[in-house]
Parts: sequence; C-alpha cells; structure tokens
Amino acid sequence: MELYVPDMYKKNIYAIDYNKLKNNGIKCILFDLDNTLVPYNEKVPSKKVIELFKKLKTLGFNVIIFSNSGKRRLRKFKEILEVECYYHCRKPSTKKMYEVLNKYSYNQSEVVIIGDQIMTDVVGGNTVGITTILTNPMSKKELIFTKFNRLRERKVIKKLSKADLFYKGKYYG
Repeated sequence: MELYVPDMYKKNIYAIDYNKLKNNGIKCILFDLDNTLVPYNEKVPSKKVIELFKKLKTLGFNVIIFSNSGKRRLRKFKEILEVECYYHCRKPSTKKMYEVLNKYSYNQSEVVIIGDQIMTDVVGGNTVGITTILTNPMSKKELIFTKFNRLRERKVIKKLSKADLFYKGKYYG
C-alpha cells in the first residue's frame, strides 16, 4: 500500500515550501502538467505559473514539465516557461524518470515529482524512489482516461484511509 502514499500532500503547487525542498537537497522538480500546473484544456501557463517557475529557477532548481501529454501540447509551455519538457511519459512507467536521473546524474534523493494523480505521478515516483508530492486537481474537467484513473484512485484512497496511511483533504509535509 505504501506505493500509493505520497511523501507530501498539498492543496496546490503554491502551498509547497520550495525552500524546504531546497534545504532537503532537492535539485530537480518534475511537474505534471494537466490539472497540476493548469487545467487540462488550458493552452498556455498562467501568469502565476510563470512567476512560480521564475522563482524556482532563481532558487537554483532544474524545473522540468513531465507529462503524459504529447509534444504538441507541451510546445507553448516549453517556450513560455523556458524549461525542458518530457512528453508521452506514460506514467506510472519509470523509463523517463530514470532518463532524467541519468541525464543529469541525480540521485533519487535529489528529485521530486509533483502531480495530481496517485495512480500515475505518485506510483511512478515511489517506484523510482524519488520524493512524491500529491496536489489536488485544479479542475473537475478531465479526459476520459483520467476519469477512469480517478475511479481506481478513490478505491485506493478508501483502503489507505482504513489503514490510517492517507486521508483526502488532510494535508501534510
């Protein structure tokens, strides 16, 4: 069951203490795109996301968008935010997470993944051994495949709650 438990659970990306991450040795932040940074139907980042990314880069983080979406969807985000993007990641597959670790010579303890889905972002990150931060989805509107994942996620959360491991809406970390 621990595979489904995030290391941290925050309301959104703005509730995360990035200075604490930096002090804990994190060098690289992998951000999920859809419903973590922006609603899935948004085509460009908000001003608030742009400002956050500027701040994170000033703090010295290597910021990467790490998404199951395609290259075309990520193009504008890459241009505007001036960050590297990994597309078609197929999370919870770990292949591209290991690519990041190897490309930049990071240890697992130096990388965090931030996303809104337990079944993709948290499971993938926990499998690799990197820090995982779960956020609430930005929007209730989702793609059909994501809706399917949410059904599975609700069942997992129910089991985690019964085991006293995770509670939806009880933020920590």
